[in-house]
Amino acid sequence: MSIIWKNLSALLLSCLFIGCASQSGNTVDTNSKSEVVNDVIMTRRSIRSYKQVPVSRDTLKSILDAGINAPSGQNKQSWEIRVADKPETMQSIMDAMALSNPDVINPGSCFRGAPVMLFIAKDDGYPFSSIDCGLLSENIMLSAWSMGVGSICLGSPISFIQNSPELLEMLGFSENYSLAICIGLGYPDEKPEAKPRNKAKYTFLD
Repeated sequence: MSIIWKNLSALLLSCLFIGCASQSGNTVDTNSKSEVVNDVIMTRRSIRSYKQVPVSRDTLKSILDAGINAPSGQNKQSWEIRVADKPETMQSIMDAMALSNPDVINPGSCFRGAPVMLFIAKDDGYPFSSIDCGLLSENIMLSAWSMGVGSICLGSPISFIQNSPELLEMLGFSENYSLAICIGLGYPDEKPEAKPRNKAKYTFLD
């Protein structure tokens, strides 16, 4: 059984446990809940190879609802999200990118073949909007992983899209909003190993 489906099974069991505990009046074991959450965080990987299988809109809505429940400065929720989840839409985006970037060979390959792309814009009038968008993005990627959906956070498509007035019009962000992050979503077709983390990056102050 894959790591992802182990996570999914653990979450389902957790939900069942929480429901039973609620009905019986018992207190939920907070250690069990934290173990499930930490397992999702520690096992999530950036996915660069995807099965060409659609992700249902019900699943995407659940993921996006988790995303927009991220904290944000002054609760401004200073983000806008556009979702491309149809093959024909993705192809139109890649065709427009190629047309607007003739010196780049296949710029659409930067999407890594993800069948779903989220385009996230920040509010240029709010100095902390980039932080808000980062928090939103992490919620999205962790929620997706808990449902067996892989993800990858991308910055490289931004310059290609900014070169295309057609694409900017298609995305239709509000005035004073600009594209900040792209997130690919889909069912993984690979099982990448974890890369080492440098624990010297954090220090306790005495």
